Amino acid sequence: MAKEPVVRPATQANRFYTADAKELSEEIDSLLARHRGKATYGNVAALIVPHASYYFSGNVAATAYMSMPADKTYKRLFLLGPSHREWFDGASVNTEAERYATPLGLVNVDHETALRLTEADSVFRYEPRAHDREHCLEVQLPFLQRFFAVHAAGSPKEVPPIVPIIISTNDFRKLQRIAAVLKPYFTEDNLFIISSDFSHYPAYDDACRVDSLTGKAVESGDVRQFIAQLEENAHSHIRNLTTSACGELSIATLMLMLDSTYQVKHLLYQNSGDIDGHDKKQVVGYHAFAILREGGETSDFSLTAEEKQLLKEIALTSIEDSLCGKRMADMDSSLIALHPSLKQKCGAFVSLHRRGRLRGCIGHFGEDVPLHELVAEMARAAAFEDPRFRPVAQEELKDIDIEISVLTPMRRIKSIDEFELHRHGIYIRKGHRSGTFLPQVADEVNWTKEEFVGHCAQDKAGIGWDGWRDAELYVYEAIVF
Repeated sequence: MAKEPVVRPATQANRFYTADAKELSEEIDSLLARHRGKATYGNVAALIVPHASYYFSGNVAATAYMSMPADKTYKRLFLLGPSHREWFDGASVNTEAERYATPLGLVNVDHETALRLTEADSVFRYEPRAHDREHCLEVQLPFLQRFFAVHAAGSPKEVPPIVPIIISTNDFRKLQRIAAVLKPYFTEDNLFIISSDFSHYPAYDDACRVDSLTGKAVESGDVRQFIAQLEENAHSHIRNLTTSACGELSIATLMLMLDSTYQVKHLLYQNSGDIDGHDKKQVVGYHAFAILREGGETSDFSLTAEEKQLLKEIALTSIEDSLCGKRMADMDSSLIALHPSLKQKCGAFVSLHRRGRLRGCIGHFGEDVPLHELVAEMARAAAFEDPRFRPVAQEELKDIDIEISVLTPMRRIKSIDEFELHRHGIYIRKGHRSGTFLPQVADEVNWTKEEFVGHCAQDKAGIGWDGWRDAELYVYEAIVF
């Protein structure tokens, strides 16, 4: 008689999410749909996703999952999270369960890989109590089920087999051992999903401040900077702050596997105080990050010819309205609905030329404003606020040509060997000084790579010709039209 497979039950149904399959599908689909049309990344290595109830953190979690490429096939998914109930000084990988249950069905466990981890190093073992009632991994599964059922290419698909790992240790050397065992699996075939909430229980404004500091430390990709920031937070005497990141051990394990070929991309931050009517005196913070491999900075985001023309019309209208003393007009919401790419939050520069000569150029790297709004703002700024030029006059407008550069996410580089003339723009930051050259600047000058970077450091960042050598260097690409 065949042995029945061991199934880990859905212990958190009706606690962190509804147990009703239909309601659960509808709720997750609604959350994922909010982020349809946003950038996806072709080479996602890992995600950092919150694990609170869907009511509080579902929107942030959905952002992370919708950043995944629709056409990517993964061999397995490694799920790493903290132990909220048990302490066992190591990493517990579930070698007993062959499947995990949710109200939406069953998810297979890669049992062979789970066993292989326990054989690789004694720091890995199976602690049943670490998994029995733990929610941090379970709450990720319904999101994965709906993503692969609806949004993956060739849907519906099954969720790839999972490797469920709970980490519980204060020994940094053990985290290094855990990372060393996992590193051979940190390949394009697999996706790592790190489950973590961030600040617990400070007041709303304190949470925003401390979560911003922690988020920047995660973005650095430097595990020691991350740990130092957590220690600084812990000693900052913020009222009611019990932790800056409950999944800090899993995040640190991930960061130990990163090198300069990876970029940590921040996707969204909210906290429980952002939920209408919820108490702002004690909140929990939620971040979403995507970790991209080299080459993963190029997103599936693109613009059609019609969308490019619309953005040029928006830029021109913004300048015309300003000349006439009008406020910036709101774009027709029905038109935006037809072109969701215009709602994408990404960087953009607007350059104005008159009879072939630069007449103004202003841009914004931040990804906190919808593209159509940012283009309108930057067009107005390029026309009237570029300190190098007098404001554009009405009689000049007929001779003004508008060029728009929509930017891909920036990627930090360790050497200018990674910088490609004509393809990449360069962004240099040192202390409070920074400067950039767009990719197309290389088409206008006859500089070598070193001259391009040197001029940017000297002329744009104001840190001297060789100031780039000990500065932070970033590259990005641009959709120019």
